[in-house]
Amino acid sequence: MGNPNSGKTSLFNALTGLNQKVGNFPGVTVDKKTGILDLDNGIHTRIIDLPGTYSLYPRRSDEWVAYKVLMNADLDIKADMVLLVADASNLKRNLLFCSQIIDLKIPVVVALTMNDLAAKKGIIIDVKGLEAELGVPVVLINPRKNKGLAELKTVLTQYVKNPAAFSKTDFIDNKKMAPHAIEAVQSHFPKLSDYAAVHYLINHENFPLSDQMQNTVEQIEINYQFNPTKTQADEIMQRFGQIRKIMQKNVTEPDPLEQKHFSDKLDDILLHRTWGYLILLAVLFLLFQSVFWLAQFPMNAIELIFKQFASWLTSNIAPGWFEDLFVNGIVAGMSGIFVFIPQIMILFGIITILEDTGYMARISFLSDRLMRKVGLNGKSVMPMISGFACAVPAIMSARNIENKKERLLTILVTPLMSCSARLPVYTILISLVISNKYYFGFLSLQGLVMMALYLLGVVTALIVSYVMKWVIKIQEKSFFILELPIYRSPRWANVGITMVEKAKIFVTDAGKIIMIISVLLWFLSSHGPGNRIADVEAKYALMIQQHPSDAKTLNKHLSSEKLQNSYAGILGKSIEPAIRPLGYDWKIGIAIISSIAAREVFVGTMATLYSVEENDDSSLREKLQAARHDDGTKVYTLPAAVSLMIFYVLAMQCMSTLAVVKRETKSWKWPAFQFFYMTGLAYLMSLLVYQIFK
Repeated sequence: MGNPNSGKTSLFNALTGLNQKVGNFPGVTVDKKTGILDLDNGIHTRIIDLPGTYSLYPRRSDEWVAYKVLMNADLDIKADMVLLVADASNLKRNLLFCSQIIDLKIPVVVALTMNDLAAKKGIIIDVKGLEAELGVPVVLINPRKNKGLAELKTVLTQYVKNPAAFSKTDFIDNKKMAPHAIEAVQSHFPKLSDYAAVHYLINHENFPLSDQMQNTVEQIEINYQFNPTKTQADEIMQRFGQIRKIMQKNVTEPDPLEQKHFSDKLDDILLHRTWGYLILLAVLFLLFQSVFWLAQFPMNAIELIFKQFASWLTSNIAPGWFEDLFVNGIVAGMSGIFVFIPQIMILFGIITILEDTGYMARISFLSDRLMRKVGLNGKSVMPMISGFACAVPAIMSARNIENKKERLLTILVTPLMSCSARLPVYTILISLVISNKYYFGFLSLQGLVMMALYLLGVVTALIVSYVMKWVIKIQEKSFFILELPIYRSPRWANVGITMVEKAKIFVTDAGKIIMIISVLLWFLSSHGPGNRIADVEAKYALMIQQHPSDAKTLNKHLSSEKLQNSYAGILGKSIEPAIRPLGYDWKIGIAIISSIAAREVFVGTMATLYSVEENDDSSLREKLQAARHDDGTKVYTLPAAVSLMIFYVLAMQCMSTLAVVKRETKSWKWPAFQFFYMTGLAYLMSLLVYQIFK
């Protein structure tokens, strides 16, 4: 456990390595990271990385998770001991949480991190003196460089051998706060420490107690006129008084006016009211330029490999339904997955670098003023930026927003952020209608269009939030308190692991959906009701027999007419009148319907449909470039492609997102509202854009 930004997760990763798994705490969407650590003498331990919290007075759902574990109110986890991670460069604040855990009478080992930063600030800590004052072991560590871990494991091993040695006296005299009420609670719960009894009086409603016991504790509060607010205030004052004495004896700090740390100097520039926003725009600009510029070479290589593979299969497998399924269903679907892996890896890599360096938190700080005007606050920025990667974890991360109205607004607008699933759609459409021009030798026009699509999602989210803040009637005071982590160089190994992991997730999770739908679409586009397909084949067989010199052209018409008479073609044709005003044909209609499951399915759908119809070795981009309406005009004109891009920026097409919104809001009302408002907005805006551009 530990305060946020104290290095807790870095230590967890260093101790457990690859022996980790991630789940959810029962009943709440809070990550539950569990790892295995083998100590000396064959001692096998299970470590749980609990959410960061500043004190034992929780406000957010993730803080409640940590609190219930410490109070033995979690039915699944009983803590044998707490490994408390404390920031040596900000010790006074960290000691508040430490002192509270000590008074719960849970064995504690303190791991002091950020010692290099403390030294740079001129902070000198007497570790032995601090250990004596707290009455618990204190170990200096640096998990990023694996320093101090051996000493820490030795201390943990000593605890397992002799846990009784870790039981210590109270940090403060807790019984003085409400002596009679505390004794009354302890008469019913004899194992509670004085401080734990105080928390039973304050928060018993949140503990798994019987109705009779709830009423008993409630009656104790009334009988002894227990005041939770006054008790909490008295406790915090006492603790900080004791912490001040410990700091004076064991910690030497320079005058804060004498030294300005590097992070502060950098913040003067990056958080400047003018330069800060310009730098932020430059960072976002470089991000999207990189996604296009760096990814084009591996993407071209992957596209070429699949093109040659499909050609080889066609030459080496006997013609028939199996060859058709394998080449036009499975391989076409796979090419729609693998070709976009480079862009997804680059996007996640850059986002991880921004998080690791500490700049992502600055983006929240910079955005707070703007966010408040539209009904959100600076904490809404983190879920919204995370939404560029995936809306599902982004919506879950909105639990950090204490204000209910701001949290709900954040959940409702986060899917408007262009997630990585939209990236394949943007990429294929931009490459079709936007020329690969460079201005000043380095500004890619395609990259600029990509950035414009992402910014459109952001601007739309802010406008929608501004409108909704007048509609949603939840009144609650809002505060924005954010700790800015220090600037650090990124952990390149972590960046690399994240890129690989996200690529694997895309291939396995999104890939499964794409492959299933690709094979299903192959079936629907290769078969039709009754004898319609057979009649078309018989008609063209006669025509080819009569005009053998036109066989190549007639075969192309045969493939096209078979597709139109298939189940997929009939479905597409039936919805074409509704989407024709947007500039779309029936094939795009099929792709829109299939991608309701997941947006990235669009590209796989188009790959399957055009492979079934064209049945040649050209790439998907070449097939889309050559696509024509019945009257001979191009399908993918600039107005139609821009309209389709706008549709995918704004439409809600992800069942996983709707499911997680339902879980977070505990109601189907909000996901249903979200689906209809986003889809309606997407249709209207796409219609407007097409009519303007055509």
